[in-house]
Amino acid sequence: MTEKIRTTLADVFEARGKSKRYGYAFDAFLMTLIFANVLAIVMESVPSMAHKHTQFFTYFELVSVLIFTVEYLARVWTSVDLNRFADSPLSPTKRRLRYLVSPMAIIDLIAILPSLLMFIAPFDLRFLRVLRLLRIFKLTRYSRAMQLMLTTIQEEASSLLAAFFIMTVILIIAASGIYLLEHDVQPDKFGSIPAAMWWAIITLTTVGYGDTVPVTLVGKIFGGIITILSMGMVAIPTGILASSFSEQLRKRRRTYSEMAHQLMEDGIICHPERIKLNELRLELGLSVQEAAHIEEQVREQHPLLKRFCPQCGHHLE
Repeated sequence: MTEKIRTTLADVFEARGKSKRYGYAFDAFLMTLIFANVLAIVMESVPSMAHKHTQFFTYFELVSVLIFTVEYLARVWTSVDLNRFADSPLSPTKRRLRYLVSPMAIIDLIAILPSLLMFIAPFDLRFLRVLRLLRIFKLTRYSRAMQLMLTTIQEEASSLLAAFFIMTVILIIAASGIYLLEHDVQPDKFGSIPAAMWWAIITLTTVGYGDTVPVTLVGKIFGGIITILSMGMVAIPTGILASSFSEQLRKRRRTYSEMAHQLMEDGIICHPERIKLNELRLELGLSVQEAAHIEEQVREQHPLLKRFCPQCGHHLE
């Protein structure tokens, strides 16, 4: 009985099988609750509203934290039945431990931890109130685009770290150089290398607030060189993410194309196969139009499929 309840909950959480409809409804409820929480936290920062509706905000936070906590514990409990662990030889305890260190589980924990600390601590921790806004990252679970971006960052972590390391080196060089050239003329702005780092950061990111600028000729020349270099340096992480993001999209389209080609080998897609394709489309985050375009390309590439109607699947004379 317990195992059946756990499996049913896992189906709801992953919106699969007979519980797919309930899973979509549950996801919609949680998304609405998350948006309501973010709105409540923002409105609570207004002193007049916080004073007037203190009781409402308190009760709403209590109910929200209770729901998110129950959801978190339930997901940990049902994590042994997740699709990713379907063929895993790990024990249930190790599966749960592996789930606990997954990005989505950490995000779920972050969503409830500040509020739990606020209720436990005997004093008001204002920074923990602000940290409750991190609850919005729970939407990552329901956004295929955000999941794709997280996958991109995860796969390109080493490249991004290398790019940020180079930027850090250039930051130190820029701050040190402008300190040597300008600290005698502007000791209030370039009196030390740490103080000069503000100018270096603003220059390297090409923001250019203009509150701290070199005034000597050599300092201006050095600042111009750093500005030119920064244009290429800032573009490196952007280019890495953009290239990897496009590659992830191509992988997903290729996965759908391979599945469509496999199911269309007999020249027709039956109802169970259409359901399977639709589930894959949702899992990959592809739109209906994009999936239809991929299927049309598969039909054009497969000689056998040209003899069947793409709408009804009947043989064309």
